Amino acid sequence: MAESPPPPPPPPSLPPNPNHMVPPIPHTDAPPSPASPISLLSKRPKLRQGRTLLNPSFAFTSKLLSIHYDLEEQNALVKTAFDLGPKFHFKASHDVKAQQGEVAMVADLGDPGYALEISSPVPSVGVGILACGLNWGLDWPRATLKFPLGEVSLGEKEEEEEVRRTLSVSGIVKSQLTYGIFTAQFNDEDLKLRYRYKDEAVSFIPSISLPSNALSFAFKRHFTPSNKLSYWYNFDSNNWSTVYKHTYGKDLKFKAGYDSDASLGWASLWVIIPIHQTFYPFAFPMTSELLVLFMFSFVFYCNLITAYLASVTIFASINMVMEPLLPLL
Repeated sequence: MAESPPPPPPPPSLPPNPNHMVPPIPHTDAPPSPASPISLLSKRPKLRQGRTLLNPSFAFTSKLLSIHYDLEEQNALVKTAFDLGPKFHFKASHDVKAQQGEVAMVADLGDPGYALEISSPVPSVGVGILACGLNWGLDWPRATLKFPLGEVSLGEKEEEEEVRRTLSVSGIVKSQLTYGIFTAQFNDEDLKLRYRYKDEAVSFIPSISLPSNALSFAFKRHFTPSNKLSYWYNFDSNNWSTVYKHTYGKDLKFKAGYDSDASLGWASLWVIIPIHQTFYPFAFPMTSELLVLFMFSFVFYCNLITAYLASVTIFASINMVMEPLLPLL
C-alpha cells in the first residue's frame, strides 16, 4: 500500500497574547470617533431669544427696510413696512432660502387700539414684491382683528392626513386680574392660559396648556435694578433653565445661564457702541446713527468633564433716519 503524504508542518507559533481568550474584533467598519465640537454644534440650541438660543447673525435695520442674515444657515430674511396713508400700512417679508414670503395690509379703525389686518402668504416671491407689486398666486388671506385686549385671527390651514384646507381660528385675549395680567391664547383646539404677577422685585408666571394639561411656571427676581435672576420649570418634562443678567450702565450687559434639556451652560456679553455722523451727499441732509452691538457668546457644552468653547457672535444693527429735505439757501 502506498503511504499517505505526511501532514503539512504546523504554522509557526505566535507569541503569547494576553487577550487570547477574547475573539478578534472585525474591522469591517471604522471605529466610531468620539463626538467632536462640530457635531455638538449641530445639535445645540441657538443663542438665546427668551428661552431659546439663536445662531450667529447680522442684522441691518432702517425705518423702511430690515435685513436679517443667518451666518450658519446662509439665509436672509428681508422685511419692509411703510405707510400708504394716515390709516393704511403695508408690510411684506421674504425668506430668500425658502423662497416664501408674506404680504399684509393693516387698516386702523376709528377707535384707538382697533385695527384690521389682511395678510396672505406668497409661495414664490421675488425682490419685486418689495418694490413693484404682488405675485397673484396667493392662498386665501388671513384676517386679524386687533383690539386693546388682544386679537383674533381667521384663516385656513392644511390637514396633513387629508390633503385639504380647513378653517383655522386663533387669537389672544388679555385682561387685568387682581394684581396681575391674565392671558388666554388659543389656536384651533389648543388653549394656553397664563397669569403674570409682577411688582418691583418679583415676577411669577404660571401657565397651563389645554388639552395636554402641560403645566409650567417662570420666576424672576430683581435683586437690584442691575441684577436679575430668572428661573423656568416645566412639570411635564421636568426640564428647567435659569438665567442671570447684570447690566453695567446702558452700554454693557452680561448674561449667563443653564438649560437642563440640552445640558448646556452659556454666557454672553453685550457691548453697545453708538456712533453719530452727519454728512451731506448731493446736498441732501442725512443723519445716520450707527449702533453696533457686539455679542460675544461663549457657549460651554457640559458633557461630564469636557467643555467646548462654541461661538463668538457679532451682531450689528444700523439705524438710518432720514431727515426732511432742507431748502438750500
